[in-house]
Amino acid sequence: MKKRPFLNTSYFSGLLLTVITGFTIMRSWGEVKSISAINWLDVMSEGGMVLLACFWLALLLRSRPAGRVTQLLALGLCGIVFSWSMDFLDEFIHMPSTLIWHNWLESMPIPFALILLSIGIYHWHQEEIAISAQMVKRERYFREHRLFDKLIPIGGAAYLKKQLKLSLSESKKQQQPLALIAIDLDDFNVINRLYGVEEGDHILQLVSQLLLLNLRDEDLICRLAGDRFIILLHNTNETEAKQLSLDLQNAVASFAYRTKTHHQRVYLSATSAITMAKTDDSDSLIKRLNLQLSQLKQRSLAAS
Repeated sequence: MKKRPFLNTSYFSGLLLTVITGFTIMRSWGEVKSISAINWLDVMSEGGMVLLACFWLALLLRSRPAGRVTQLLALGLCGIVFSWSMDFLDEFIHMPSTLIWHNWLESMPIPFALILLSIGIYHWHQEEIAISAQMVKRERYFREHRLFDKLIPIGGAAYLKKQLKLSLSESKKQQQPLALIAIDLDDFNVINRLYGVEEGDHILQLVSQLLLLNLRDEDLICRLAGDRFIILLHNTNETEAKQLSLDLQNAVASFAYRTKTHHQRVYLSATSAITMAKTDDSDSLIKRLNLQLSQLKQRSLAAS
């Protein structure tokens, strides 16, 4: 896990060093104003702006993980803090009007800082779109939390049957194909026996998230029982369902998991079956899918 930048004080240390350098340059070329010449209203307003910008920077670094987006936003805010700090110090130090670079010291960082902030905010926006797309998949589960599986934050068997009845009715009305995929982890009882039930439960939770990430927004995944998952595919023909089934099998086979206790690599595989909704009701459709899956697993055992 990446360390949060807030715990690494490099941003604030670099910013403080830069401000001190700017102050030293201004002090060496300018003169300190008398108290009567200081506009205290400007001091309070400009000083408040600097404090607010530092507060924004602290919140940003505290709430976001390290990465490109955080770096862009932090550097942009650092540029703004520096520019506003120079403007604030200008209230205490009188600079000769003949010095051209003095205005540059106050004004030049702002355009670059705004560009960095704009790029960072754009990529942040793209992140939020991706996160929202994933949350759409989960929203239906949150609305029916009482029908959740007790172990994994996806729908259980009762929720599957409820949604399947609605989907069967909708597919007939819209005359659209409806497909079901069953995914069953192979020899999962061996994993529970070797590594313990707690480790097995953790693997099931991770596999459910893996399957969810490989599904489309409109697809629905539920845990039927044990290590068996059912995916409900709206408006999906048999060819598309077979391809998605193969993709899910490959995703499980590629899953690199190491046990929490001994950090041993666990190799997973899955058997999948698909069936198309015809004139079935929800119970007979699930029964047919389970029968098909059991036959496939028996053939695999016989072949091995």
